[in-house]
Amino acid sequence: MPGRVTPGTDQPAAESRPVPGIERSAIRVLLVDDHRALADALSRLLATEPGITMVGSAYSAAEARVRLRHPVDVVLMDYLLPDGTGAELARASKARWPRAQVIMLTAYDDDETVLESIQAGADGFLAKTASIDEILTAVRAAHAGETLLPPSVIAKIAMRVKVAREQGADAAPVEPLTTRELEILRLLSAGRTTKEICTELAIAPNTLRTHVQNITAKLHVHSKLEAVVTALKLGLVDPPTPEDRLYP
Repeated sequence: MPGRVTPGTDQPAAESRPVPGIERSAIRVLLVDDHRALADALSRLLATEPGITMVGSAYSAAEARVRLRHPVDVVLMDYLLPDGTGAELARASKARWPRAQVIMLTAYDDDETVLESIQAGADGFLAKTASIDEILTAVRAAHAGETLLPPSVIAKIAMRVKVAREQGADAAPVEPLTTRELEILRLLSAGRTTKEICTELAIAPNTLRTHVQNITAKLHVHSKLEAVVTALKLGLVDPPTPEDRLYP
């Protein structure tokens, strides 16, 4: 659609300058995938959706870094890139735009990739085989602050972190968390949604958002998923158990 996908540029942009043609109220999406034909097709489809506008597509980590000179809300990112990994680029994205949500396009069964990406600041994961409807749902959910990772995968990661902790892996000291912050971390580690946490703790979404910001600041992390992994590593919360209702 004309005016929705911005042509590439090698000129740096002022941090507060919007990309021409992009509606500020829309969710600004950057797509990073080295499969050019697939990336272009997906970008065109996303650009036609109401409330979504494309910052552009990038086919390598180097091109993505140029695109990231413009503000973004959600980055859809392939893990395997010709000149780097999605984890490395996730870290760069968070450094430039801390509030941007990074969704990694990868396989759930690769624990090492998932854990590395979480520690780099990834906010969620999506299978590369996801449909356009699933991608749209994920973009909107990520922008709303939801954690995009199946609870069963969180459980697997939690057990890996627990084993590492029991083997004496070092962890940096952090500022003490409040009782409410620990409650929220426990619910996040169980894969609860924002709505479920707010209902259980009888708090408003904005209050939860403030608590999460405080948690990530105290733990020196960039996402809710990374906060969960760090909390498990430090022994601040216990790993979810198979008896939890969210785990089949």
